[in-house]
Amino acid sequence: MIRLCKLNGTEVVVNAELIESVEAAPDTVINLATGNRYLVKDSVDEVVAKVLDYRKKVYSEKRAVNPMEYFEKK
Repeated sequence: MIRLCKLNGTEVVVNAELIESVEAAPDTVINLATGNRYLVKDSVDEVVAKVLDYRKKVYSEKRAVNPMEYFEKK
């Protein structure tokens, strides 16, 4: 999970494994595999850095993560 700041100033915690794409248009848009979208203040580079830090932390513990294993799209 990574912490991001929405445009209204509230914090949102996003599952980094579900991020499909990150766009800068002009605000940063996070698109998730679930179909959800978030507009955040964090820059694309900041989001990428947070995802990389998250993955380093998770994968250093040598456990596999499959976020889509139990997900059913409605």
